[in-house]
Amino acid sequence: MLCQDCGKRPATLHFTKIVNGEKSEFHFCEACARERGELIPGTANGFSIHSLLSGLLDFDPPGGGAGHVSHPLRCESCGLTYSQFSKVGRFGCSDCYRYFSGKLDGLLKRVHGNTVHVGKVPQRAGRMIRSRREIDRLKRELQERIAREDFESAARIRDRIRELERRLAEG
Repeated sequence: MLCQDCGKRPATLHFTKIVNGEKSEFHFCEACARERGELIPGTANGFSIHSLLSGLLDFDPPGGGAGHVSHPLRCESCGLTYSQFSKVGRFGCSDCYRYFSGKLDGLLKRVHGNTVHVGKVPQRAGRMIRSRREIDRLKRELQERIAREDFESAARIRDRIRELERRLAEG
């Protein structure tokens, strides 16, 4: 997505403003956001989203602890160092995920609260969607058990499907 202001550079800052219930979305490159003054409120001038991410990435103790020998962590595919990643806030290639994986778990826990992707269905509102997915999965498993003539397991799965469908019907 290109910056909606200059139309030349990639939009790296995405803002959502809600004023009196009116929602507006903006997509700017960092240069245009700085010109417009679209910085994080309450911070010193020049503070960007990349600086925020940089702060999140800097969670290792200084010096790395006792007996630590400093070797810059580097992606062997693109050459990006972890230090560079923490400044820019982007990986250089898909292999960076593998090379920096040891440092990413802590970051993901701090940012997302988990290190495992659990899907896009909201926890509270998605009960019906999750139930439908579970029923579909169980129906596929039921067909597999029938094909293998494992009728005892198939009967248990059938009963589980009926129970889930009953709960869905009740709301």
